[in-house]
Amino acid sequence: MAAGRNGREPRWLTPEQQRAWRAYTDGSQRLMTELNRQLQRDCDLSFADYRILVKLSEAPGRALRMSDLADGVLSSRSRLTHQIRRMEAQRLVRRSACEDDGRGVLAQLTDEGLRRLRAAAPGHVAAVRRFFVDLLTPEQLAAVAAALDLVNQAADHRAETRPAADPE
Repeated sequence: MAAGRNGREPRWLTPEQQRAWRAYTDGSQRLMTELNRQLQRDCDLSFADYRILVKLSEAPGRALRMSDLADGVLSSRSRLTHQIRRMEAQRLVRRSACEDDGRGVLAQLTDEGLRRLRAAAPGHVAAVRRFFVDLLTPEQLAAVAAALDLVNQAADHRAETRPAADPE
């Protein structure tokens, strides 16, 4: 087998580790596909749209700086800009200059965006229950949360040590 970047043999996954990894990748992709399908079919929203609407609805004044919103939905700033542009055309959000410094841009949830979020939430929660929560015991749910908290912490740490990429 080929050596890794450091010239040493990679630490290959054991059969049990590989089974867990593949179950996670397949299950998470299928889960996201089902959640996206439900939102598209019932509400004409993508999962990405829904996440943005949720983040903005929870923010003070229903508004966030674009850079903070990108971080909150785990998106690049350029990808978020395109997404927000599409959502603006649907009157779900609006952009404005930050009053604080004039350089930043705010994304704000509109009344129409809030109305669409409220209409979408019951069906989305039902799908989350059907395809995820209700399949697991409380102990399994806690274990999934604990495991993914560790993944998120490790990824956050790596992001903090990386140089900043695309400006707002």
